[in-house]
Amino acid sequence: MTSTLKDPGLAPAGHAKMDWAARHMPILGAIRRRYQTDRPLAGQRIAISLHLEAKTAVLAELLALGGAEVAITSSNPLSTQDDVAAALAERGVTVHAWRGMSDEEFRAMHERVLDLAPTLILDDGGELTALLHDRRQDLAAGVTGGAEETTTGVTRLKALARAGRLRYPMVAVNDAEMKHLFDNRYGTGQSTWDGIMRTTNVVVAGKTVVVAGYGWCGKGVAGRAKGLGARVVVTEVDPIRANEALMDGFEVLPMRRAAEVGDIFVTVTGDKDVITPEHFARMKDGAILANAGHFDVEIDVRGLERTARAQLPGRNPAVRGFVQEDGRALWLLADGRLVNLAAGDGHPIEIMDLTFGLQALSLERLTRERPAPGVYPVHPEDDRWVAALRLEAVGVEIDQLTPEQERYLASW
Repeated sequence: MTSTLKDPGLAPAGHAKMDWAARHMPILGAIRRRYQTDRPLAGQRIAISLHLEAKTAVLAELLALGGAEVAITSSNPLSTQDDVAAALAERGVTVHAWRGMSDEEFRAMHERVLDLAPTLILDDGGELTALLHDRRQDLAAGVTGGAEETTTGVTRLKALARAGRLRYPMVAVNDAEMKHLFDNRYGTGQSTWDGIMRTTNVVVAGKTVVVAGYGWCGKGVAGRAKGLGARVVVTEVDPIRANEALMDGFEVLPMRRAAEVGDIFVTVTGDKDVITPEHFARMKDGAILANAGHFDVEIDVRGLERTARAQLPGRNPAVRGFVQEDGRALWLLADGRLVNLAAGDGHPIEIMDLTFGLQALSLERLTRERPAPGVYPVHPEDDRWVAALRLEAVGVEIDQLTPEQERYLASW
């Protein structure tokens, strides 16, 4: 297959990014050494929809080294790094993505990766699975299984499974302990603020930050905001999580009241219409709106455009100002898409090393075990192997249970 790129000439800069990332990914490095000799994915065809930047490219190259034919597109129109895409294409992976794809181009490139007739898929948000259960049902029978990266995608998979429609097994990588405890909390927490701060260049300390949603991602965003010196307000619909946020030291308000006090708003709920014109009307002049959830539906961007009497350019293309009828300006980051990827470099390298290690191991296990259609957890052995290797990589030793302790814990 021929790659679809913006500019193949950007490859040298992409190679440098990939090499830098690989040096900081010991888990993928350990898998890579085994894959180069054992080639456990020989004969497999893998279609990937993930944010196409350097860490993802290292994973895609690893799967190709394991013997698979690999085609990749981006799971977000604004998260592709064109230099990395060009470099990955030079390393033997078919790439169909570029930064700034239109919605139509975005959908067309997902169709292109499925033209591979995949036996395995790696999905982020359920885009490939949605196509395989709708327009490309002819290919679903050939899919051995796959892995899903994010909370939103797992939610969609479970809905398909409940309806009895999921046609192949999928591993919910997002739900693994080494994923949601670290990727969602520390990865989203750090990368979201990296995207906001590099885009706006405003101070966070002393401001009021409103975090919509207190799942693992929301915990990370709120915790990092607190560490940066912000006053943090959490909005929630789940009374248990609202209590957790309260006991973690954060103020909890409904969005209609939080809208009046917030300086920076970050949505991380996975749901639509979290911030709407009702809330825009209550916000301060200069309020900043950012989304860290998978889809660009949490902030009602169309409603923001509709209620504004004028638009203003920001300090860079990732910032747009919307002047309200009374003269207040609200600033939207990254068009309401994932601010940490559309306006930043995504999660830290070491964090994605954990998640992508689980992705590779889960695909490999699917080729051996061939389970029935359904949503499956990451195998505990794979989760613990990644955890142990991470500790080894940073030079940390832990205690081991003695046989007597194991017997005690197993007894009644």
